[in-house]
This record gives sequence, C-alpha cells and structure tokens, in this order.
Amino acid sequence: MMLNLKDINYQPNIQEISEYINNSIFTQFYNFINNEYKAICKIEYSKDVWARGWNIKLRKTGKSLCVIYPKEGYFTVLVVIGTKEKERVNDLLPQLSDQIQKIFHNTKEGNGQRWLMIDLVDNGCLYQDTLKLIQIRRESK
Repeated sequence: MMLNLKDINYQPNIQEISEYINNSIFTQFYNFINNEYKAICKIEYSKDVWARGWNIKLRKTGKSLCVIYPKEGYFTVLVVIGTKEKERVNDLLPQLSDQIQKIFHNTKEGNGQRWLMIDLVDNGCLYQDTLKLIQIRRESK
C-alpha cells in the first residue's frame, strides 16, 4: 500500500513516513533531533494550501524546533528564524553554505520572522547548516 500523505483519515506513524520518504537521511536527521534535544514529536495534518498533508512537528519546552514535510526521496525542513534568533543567524550566515545563504536572502521577512524551507536530500552542507540553525533556535530564549 502506497502511503497517501493527503488522506486526513489515516494518520501515518514515523516508520510509514520514513518508508514513504525512502531516504536514510530522514532517519539520521529525525534520530539526531530526538537524541540531541529530546524533542517532542507530533504528527499533524496541515490544511495549508502549499503543504497540505501529514507533517512532523518537533518541539522542545513548548518551542518549535522545526517541522518536517515528507516528500518522495527527500524531505523539507521548516526552520523559523525569529527576532530572538536573527542576530545569531546573521553573524553565522557568512560561514554557512551558499545554498543556505540564498534560501535565507530569498525568504521574505514577515512579522520579524523568516520561515526557511530547506529541502534535504543528503547529509552535505545543507544538512549540517540546517542542524546549526535548529541549534540556534533551541538555544534562543
């Protein structure tokens, strides 16, 4: 049975989502966030037009660390850079990959936030940079 992420009547589990993505990077990423931050994982259905379907929200102490949007062969990670994270991210940005810098600069700021949508296919620079952004998000008070 092929998983239909847009089926609101069937909530998949992590294993089913992992099989749908079919990329070991997802398991590596998911396990890292859980082990490093002891994150609370919540599988939720989004009715947003641009990302309708099941996603994975990872939170720590009431704060969103990231949201994972499963795709076939890869996944998209949403990391919100808010006013609390802005200065640290701006300081770190020149040390991050060109890809992350481009995503950051091409993401419009609204209400003091940038919602960075990062597609992860492998554990290269983009993957490492995404973990750095999540760490900043976790450490901001």
